[in-house]
Amino acid sequence: MAQFLPQNARAPSAGATRAQVDEGLRSYMLRVYNYMGLGVAFTAVVVLLLMNNPEVMRTIAVGPMKWVLFAAILGLGFFSHKVIYSGSSVLAHGAYWLYCAMWGALISPMVFLFFAKGMGHLVGKALLITAATFGAMSLLGYTTKRDMTGWGGFLSMATIGLLIVSLVSFFLISDPGVSKTFSLIISCVVVLLFSAITAWETQQIKDMYLSAESYGGGENFIARSAIFGAFMLYGSFVTLFTHILNILGLTNNE
Repeated sequence: MAQFLPQNARAPSAGATRAQVDEGLRSYMLRVYNYMGLGVAFTAVVVLLLMNNPEVMRTIAVGPMKWVLFAAILGLGFFSHKVIYSGSSVLAHGAYWLYCAMWGALISPMVFLFFAKGMGHLVGKALLITAATFGAMSLLGYTTKRDMTGWGGFLSMATIGLLIVSLVSFFLISDPGVSKTFSLIISCVVVLLFSAITAWETQQIKDMYLSAESYGGGENFIARSAIFGAFMLYGSFVTLFTHILNILGLTNNE
């Protein structure tokens, strides 16, 4: 969650009317959401393909591959800004689709397990809840007049702290009952945290466009910002989905 905007990024361009800026912003945000939606669809395809390959599923679920994927996702997420803005357009697109594919590989055993246990309907339910939550929080971030720039530091530290707690609990808590309760608590906190992150990210993505308009970033900057914006929102969407699915699974009484 890097800070990448100049202090007065919201100042509109002197050479463009407000109507032109608003029209351009709507087109840009639509591009962001289209990229993100295609990324989610691509991830679903990856999950379905892997679910039909039991050997690969087993390798990911019980071997070190899940940790390799986890580390790769974190690493690509951390360096995404540099990769997308510093490399070629092909590299920017490649990084995004690779990110979506790795997420698909990582969550495929989890989705497969729900179907194997006869709880496949919870996957669809989790997807609907995630879409509603994500849509509401992204709309809030887009429409609010409150400047949420200062939230970045707190949200970043909270995410890092939660990640550390999750890893420590995974390796140190062996009692099934305690582990289940702790997993439920962590997932609930993650959903609250990433709901706020979604709103914050949406405002930052919106401000990237206004920054380009104000400082002459040009079409190339806007195109890359659309990919970067989709990258940000996609990660939050999938994180929300996995933890909402976990909550539904842990609280399922059927």
